[in-house]
Amino acid sequence: MTAKINDHPDPFEDARRAAGILRCDFQGESVPMILRHEQVRQAARDWKKFSSNAPFRVPIPSEEEVRSVRQLPVETDPPEHGAYRKIMDPFFQRPKSPEMMCQVGQLTEEMVTWALTQEEVEIVRSFALPIQSRAMTYLLGVPEEEAQVWIQWGTHVFRDGKDGAQRGAGLEAYLNQKLDEAMADPEDQSFFGALVRAQIADRKLNREEQLGFANLTFAGGRDTVINSISQTLHYLACNPASLAFLKEDPTRITHATEEFFRVITPLTHIGRVCPAETDVHGHGVPAGGRISICWASANYDDSVFESPQEVQLDRKPNPHVAFGFGHHLCIGAAHARLVIRSLLEACVKQVASMDVLESLPAAEKEEAYERHLGFKTLRIRWHR
Repeated sequence: MTAKINDHPDPFEDARRAAGILRCDFQGESVPMILRHEQVRQAARDWKKFSSNAPFRVPIPSEEEVRSVRQLPVETDPPEHGAYRKIMDPFFQRPKSPEMMCQVGQLTEEMVTWALTQEEVEIVRSFALPIQSRAMTYLLGVPEEEAQVWIQWGTHVFRDGKDGAQRGAGLEAYLNQKLDEAMADPEDQSFFGALVRAQIADRKLNREEQLGFANLTFAGGRDTVINSISQTLHYLACNPASLAFLKEDPTRITHATEEFFRVITPLTHIGRVCPAETDVHGHGVPAGGRISICWASANYDDSVFESPQEVQLDRKPNPHVAFGFGHHLCIGAAHARLVIRSLLEACVKQVASMDVLESLPAAEKEEAYERHLGFKTLRIRWHR
């Protein structure tokens, strides 16, 4: 019943065992990647030594060329981070509500029912992208037809296409329009309405802050959810015993969801900036230099996870860090979990098996490593 998620799930294994650090060059900057599970968690907790208060430089590669605003709350440190995060919590806790659970459950059942009527389905753009976009409308409290606009943006707001700067400018124009509309409507109960009414430190958010929240919401968790959907379906199609295992006892779906996030780890790593000159496990980082906290490596650390390359759908405990760790735990984690859990539930109810007709993997390629990260194309035939 166990198998690997793909042929090369862990490109960090040798470096993690040998030194725990992999030195990588990103945009001309030499960055030490922290690879071991415990050291990753320690670094994620230590915001004074490894700061997120670094606009545009928390993502790797950095995003100075594709956006003009600091993403909030992710590019801040405590206590400011906590104050900003509270503004988003009422919306990003919605996936725990019965209402949204029902909405996303109905959505995934509808999409699976549709897939079963087709000769074949291209999963990335015709299945995963619509699910991600439509589920976001429930999260943000906007009309579901708005998803059609977002679907046109593709799998990543900045990187699905050649001109990231132009795409970033287009996103900001869209967000400004939505914020202007919310300003003109005092009854607007959507995410945009909440942003124009929100206060921090006894003042209203300015437009740059409003854009910072909205930019993160639309750019931060888009491709990660899409990649999680496509890789989960690819695994089930290639390993029919795993689908049968979930059908035998659907209560296994909760643990299976966590295991899929562990082995997929849709975000490889994230950056932090050192305010002062720092030694990182024997590697010097100058003041203002960056480190990388590598979630993908930590989730395959065999000192924590037995047989980490195997997908064990009943794995427990499962202390994975696919959603980060510490103060900056991913604010969209509950949403991502709900989408994958609902997808598994729909497959258990309706699907007998799936055949992979074509798969063209997408890879994150750097000089020091290459990591499978979803698919450019994935065509599947579904069987009721």
